[in-house]
Parts: sequence; structure tokens; C-alpha cells
Amino acid sequence: MPEKQTDTTKKTPLKRMLNYQWITGNMNFFLFLSFLAVLYIANGHLADKTIRNINKTQNELKELQYEYKTVKSEVMFKSEEAQVLKVAEPLGLKISRDVPQRLHPEKQPN
Repeated sequence: MPEKQTDTTKKTPLKRMLNYQWITGNMNFFLFLSFLAVLYIANGHLADKTIRNINKTQNELKELQYEYKTVKSEVMFKSEEAQVLKVAEPLGLKISRDVPQRLHPEKQPN
């Protein structure tokens, strides 16, 4: 019988702690830790997805800015006096060479 006592005393503290009873007694804690691990992984995936959406939106914004600048420059070019004259000439419109007359409204009595 003394030999059995020496076997139990030879167990390291880690082996004594990791037995069936200890594991089943702490099952709730292990479930809690696994739940936290799942939340951590899900949060990482959500962050990656959000970053991808932000980058996609930034690229779309840059494309729209380029398009806006292109359209604005075309409008500025087409609104120049020479370009307006070219477009209006086939319609029979011409620039008047007469000086415009100013209308002076009469002052109304108060």
C-alpha cells in the first residue's frame, strides 16, 4: 500500500488540477470563453467588411469627383461667348451691335 501513496504524491499540481471533476465543474467557464472567442472572430469579420465598404465608397466618390470636374470643364467651355455664338448661328441668332438702352423707373411718391 505505501507504493500507491507515492504514486499520488508523484502527480504534478497540473495533473491534479486537470482531472474529470475539475473540467466538468468549470464547464460554464469554458462555454463562456468559447462564446467570447466566437464574438471576437465575428467582430474581426465585421470590421474587415466595414473597411472594404469604406474603400469601395471612397473609390466611387473619387470616380464621381472626376466625372464632376470633367462635366464642369465641358460646361465652362461651352458657355464661352465664342462657343455660344457657334451654337446660336444656325438658329439665326446674332449679337446685337446696338448699345442697350437703360430704363429708369420713375420714382413713385410715398
